[in-house]
Amino acid sequence: METNLLTEIYKHHLDENLIKEIIEIGMYKTFEKDEIIIDINQTLKYIPLLLSGNIKILREDQDGNELLIYFLEAGETCTVSLTCCIGTSKSKIRAVAESDSSLVMIPVAYMQKWFQSNESWRNFILESYQTRFDEMLEAIDNLAFMKMDERLYKYLLNKTVLHESKNIIIKHQEIAEDLHTSRVVVSRLLKQLENEKKIKLSRNKIEIL
Repeated sequence: METNLLTEIYKHHLDENLIKEIIEIGMYKTFEKDEIIIDINQTLKYIPLLLSGNIKILREDQDGNELLIYFLEAGETCTVSLTCCIGTSKSKIRAVAESDSSLVMIPVAYMQKWFQSNESWRNFILESYQTRFDEMLEAIDNLAFMKMDERLYKYLLNKTVLHESKNIIIKHQEIAEDLHTSRVVVSRLLKQLENEKKIKLSRNKIEIL
């Protein structure tokens, strides 16, 4: 099952021989929703390739408050973790399963070897860097230039794309943690969005209209 999924998802990015090698040396793992996949200050020995589900990448301030940086979808990898592996430094991010997810974990040594020897892998990594860089710039722009209600609505829209549903099952506290604000602020702004006919609220559920 995992082998077929790996081939199907990554065949447009990686050549056939490389996929065969990943199947041979990769370690398949599953994570339940909200389970930590990579933690801050963790020494990374493996690089994750996402097969199914979604992962959110978070940063943490000195007080332990988290800030959402970007989401990963099937067919993607976390380039921040790649950077840590290349420099043999510890992780600067926390990767948490946004939904039940499956991954194939590749030993770091192979990642470095393939970057030198395999064009499809090199292109995949460079494209991933560009995508993640653009998303981090967007996150910075959101913090610097967007009002909280605009950030909140954009966050909700991103959730609908990730989960392919206009109904989002989520608690106000979880939103507050992702957006680095308080639950009270989130609840007030959600009510404002409901009054503007952009969303419909019910217990632990938000519907985008």
